[in-house]
Amino acid sequence: EDPLLLVLPSDHLMYDYERFAALIRQGGEVAADGQLVTFGMVPTAPETGFGYIDAGGALSADEKAFRVSRFVEKPDQKIAEEFIAAGNFYWNSGMFIFKASVYLEELKASRPDIYEACEQAANAMEKDDDFDRVPADAFQACLDESIGYPVMEKAAQAAVVPFDSGWNDLGSWSALWEIEGKDDAGNVCIGDVVVEGAKNSYIRGETRMVAAVGVQDVVIVETKDAVLVAHKESVQDVKKIVRQIKDNDRNEHHAHVQIYRPWGEYESIDEGHRFQIKRITVKPGERLSLQMHYHRAEHWVVVKGTAIVECNGEEKLLTENQSTYIPIGATHRLTNPGKVPLELVEVQSGAYLGEDDIVRFEDTYGRS
Repeated sequence: EDPLLLVLPSDHLMYDYERFAALIRQGGEVAADGQLVTFGMVPTAPETGFGYIDAGGALSADEKAFRVSRFVEKPDQKIAEEFIAAGNFYWNSGMFIFKASVYLEELKASRPDIYEACEQAANAMEKDDDFDRVPADAFQACLDESIGYPVMEKAAQAAVVPFDSGWNDLGSWSALWEIEGKDDAGNVCIGDVVVEGAKNSYIRGETRMVAAVGVQDVVIVETKDAVLVAHKESVQDVKKIVRQIKDNDRNEHHAHVQIYRPWGEYESIDEGHRFQIKRITVKPGERLSLQMHYHRAEHWVVVKGTAIVECNGEEKLLTENQSTYIPIGATHRLTNPGKVPLELVEVQSGAYLGEDDIVRFEDTYGRS
C-alpha cells in the first residue's frame, strides 16, 4: 500500500552488480525509516560535469548514510578541487529511493502546485486496455521540474548514501570514450572510420565515412542530422550550441531526419524549392490516419511489401514497383496489410511542405 520507489536514470553503467544491489538495499533500509534517500557517488576526480551533494552528520554509528547538508550545482574546476579535498562531497547521481507517502508529503509541502497538478492528472486518467492514459491538458498543467529542485533540496528528511559500486553516468560523449574498447593510439572508432595520426579520440560515423587526421583528444560524431566536432573536455558545452540554434529560430533541436511514429517511421532523403522526398516504412498490420493536405500533393512508389491505398473513398492494392498519386485536398490513407514491413518512396510537391499541414479525420492511435 505504501511502496518504496526506486528512481534510476536509463543511461548509466554499473561495474559491480552485487555491490550495486547491496547499496540499493542499504538505501531502502534508510528510506523505510522515512528518509528521502539520494545516492551520492564517491568522486574519483574533480569533475565539473556533475552536481555535488554536501554530506552532513551521520544518521547511524556505521556511517552508511548521512544527512544532506545541501545540493550544489555543477562547479568550476577550482571549486570541484576544493570539494574533493574536503572529503564530504559526493557526485549527485540523480538516483533516489523513498516511500511513496513520504515523497508525496514533501511534494505537497514544498510545491503544492505540482502536487495538485499530479493529483488532478491521476484522477483524470482513462483506462485503455492495460494502459492508463493521462489527459494531455492535465499533463501539461504540471510544471517541468526534476525531483531534485522542488523536493530534495527543500526536504527536512533528506539523506545521502555513499555509492561506490563503480559507476559511470554516460552523460556525455567523453564518458562513452572512457568505457569503449580503444585502439593502440587510444581511439574509439565506431562505423566507417579512417584515422591517420589521431590519438585519444572518440570518432563515430553513422551514415558515411569519417576521416580524422592528426587530431587528439576530440569527439567527432556524424549522424543523419548533423556533425559534432568538440574537444573531449568541452562536450558538455553542446547545450550552448542547442541554445544558439533555438535563439536563431532554427529547428534542428526538434526536427530530425528520421522520425518515428506509432505505425512505423519516415526519413527525409532530399528537399528543395517546392519538393521533398521521404522514405516511409509502415509496420505489418499498421496504417496511417485518414487525412488530407491543403498545400501539397504526394506521389507514392512501393519498393517493398504491399500497400492498400485509400484515396477519396476508393481503395487500390499496390505491390512492388507500382505507384499512385494523391492530389492536393484528397482524403487518403495508407495501410500495410502484409506480414513484412511496407517500404515506399514519397515525393511531396507544393507551396508548403510542413508536417503541420495535416487534417486528420480518423486515427487508430488517438491523435488529434
